Amino acid sequence: MQNFEIRRPRIEDTLSINDFFSLVINDTYTQEGLGERLKDILDEIETKKAFLQSDISQRLNHRHFLIALLDGEVIGTAEYGTPNEIIRDLPGDPYKELVEIGTVFVHPEKQGRGIGSQLLHALFITLKEHGIEEFCLDSGYTKAKLIWRKKFGDPAHILKDYWGPGFDHFIWHVKIHELI
Repeated sequence: MQNFEIRRPRIEDTLSINDFFSLVINDTYTQEGLGERLKDILDEIETKKAFLQSDISQRLNHRHFLIALLDGEVIGTAEYGTPNEIIRDLPGDPYKELVEIGTVFVHPEKQGRGIGSQLLHALFITLKEHGIEEFCLDSGYTKAKLIWRKKFGDPAHILKDYWGPGFDHFIWHVKIHELI
């Protein structure tokens, strides 16, 4: 693959990134056999758009995005921020002091080429630069759980049948020094 650029998003990137969210989220739900769940898809897209807007406008400073671009086209995103509700609802709120890595998306036609890994590495460096030594990450998507398990090992928490019978939700707790 050609060299691609990883950088912070700019306001002029907003439309392209939002279109990218729509593409990747629709593809992910379809691949998971959930393509008919239109309300869930639209809610997920709107949540990601709001996270991006929060970061770009720096109003709340709860999110920090990186994007990957190839020839000016958005081909990947990754971000960290306040843990989501699923993570916060764990008994005892064990990750209340941590950030969550989320929105790790790679264009469906570009997956398996190391883009996500390079985005994550850049995000790990950013976290270290901000004095953050550990993070949490979660997923209920079948394909993503396989990828995260390969990268981070077994999850710290498995929420059995969270999305229905046989559809568990995984949560990892990761120390950055073990990765870079």
